[in-house]
Amino acid sequence: MQRLTWDTAEDIALALYEQHPELDPLTVRFTDLHKWVTQLEDFEDDPIKSTEGKLEAIQMAWHEEYEDNQ
Repeated sequence: MQRLTWDTAEDIALALYEQHPELDPLTVRFTDLHKWVTQLEDFEDDPIKSTEGKLEAIQMAWHEEYEDNQ
């Protein structure tokens, strides 16, 4: 897998979907989302560099993956 950063929302979303396939991403608080992203094995970005917009992009990409697999 490639190196994950705050700007690789689709790749992060896929990794999160693989870890939590039963979870609707729209129910996840941004504080939990931030923690889960920074704990991903291939995540190599500065945790402080996240923004609400970047977390929202990850959440929306994850939600799309979730919906596609329902």
